[in-house]
Amino acid sequence: MAARYRGRVNLDLVADTLAQEPTYRARQVWEWAARGASSYDEMTNVPARTRALLEERVPFSTLELVHEARSADRTVKALFHTAEGHPVEAVLMRYRDGRRSVCVSSQSGCPLTCTFCATGQMQFRRNLTAWEILDQALHFRRVEPIDHVVFMGMGEPMLNVDEVIAAARRLPDVGVTHRRTTVSTVGWLPGLTRFIDEVDEPIRLALSLHAPADALRSEIMPVNDRYPLEDVLRECRRYFDLRGRKIFVEYVMLDGVNDTAEHAHELVDLLDRTVFKVNLIPYNPTGMYEGSSRTRIAAFKSVLDAARLPSTVRLTRGRDIAAACGQLAASAT
Repeated sequence: MAARYRGRVNLDLVADTLAQEPTYRARQVWEWAARGASSYDEMTNVPARTRALLEERVPFSTLELVHEARSADRTVKALFHTAEGHPVEAVLMRYRDGRRSVCVSSQSGCPLTCTFCATGQMQFRRNLTAWEILDQALHFRRVEPIDHVVFMGMGEPMLNVDEVIAAARRLPDVGVTHRRTTVSTVGWLPGLTRFIDEVDEPIRLALSLHAPADALRSEIMPVNDRYPLEDVLRECRRYFDLRGRKIFVEYVMLDGVNDTAEHAHELVDLLDRTVFKVNLIPYNPTGMYEGSSRTRIAAFKSVLDAARLPSTVRLTRGRDIAAACGQLAASAT
C-alpha cells in the first residue's frame, strides 16, 4: 500500500487521493492488495485513470525491501527499510504440513533489552504503524497464500498496542483468521491490560516467560523488575477467564541458566495446566548464552509431562540465516 505519512494510516491517504471517486474505491484497492496484488496495474476493476493517479501519489508499500535471505529449510527472512530508513525484519516459515506462517515486527528495534535476544541489543528507532506491520505480511502474501501470523518479530507488541490491534484486525482480509493470529508479550502490563480489555476477537496470546521465578527472570529480562511475574500471570489468567483460550508460554532453553529439573518443577508450580501451554524453544545463539542440549531439553520436558502441564518443543526454522527466534537484528545475511 502507501508511503508512510506521520499520523495518517495508508487507507486514509488512498481515500483522500480518491476523494472525487465513489466511496467504495478505496475498499477495492485494499481488497486487491489483501489478495496479493503486486501493483496498481493488477486492479482491473479500478479505472485506469484512477490507477495512474494512485501510482503517481501513493507508493504501493510503506516499506522498501532491502534484502532477502533464504534458508535450507525454505524459510525466508526479509529486511525492509521504512520511509526514513529504519530497519525492520519479517520471516516467512514454511512447514511440511502446508502451513505458511509469517512472523512480523511491531517496532524497529526494541527498547526492553532482553539479554538472550539480538533485537534487544539494537538501537530502538520507533513503533511501526499498522500499515507497516501489514505490509510485512503482504510482502509474503504476494508470493503465496499465508495462513498464520505471529507478532513475535522485532519489538514488544504491547508497547505499540493500538497499531498492533489495528493490523491484527485486518489480517482476515489477507487470509489469516483471528484464531491463527498470535500476539506475544514479555508482560508489558499497560498494553497487555488494554489488549485484554479491548480485543473481542479470538486472537491468541503468548507470554515470553523464560524463567520460573522473579530473581532469575529479572536477570534475563529487565522488564520483570517493573512488572513482576505475579502481576503478569494474573492478567494472563484474566484473559483465559474472559476468552476461554489457553495462553502460550514461550520458554527459551539456556544451558545452565534456566534448564535444570529444579527450574522445571518451579515452572510446574507456577503455571496452571488448564490455563497455559508451554513452548520450549531451543536457544538460537546470539552471543551471550549457550543453548541447552537436546538431552537437557528432553529431561526438562519430561518433568512437565509428568505433571501434565502441556508442552511442546518448538521446531527451529531459519537458524542458518539468523531468522529464528531471538535472532532478528536487521542484518543482510
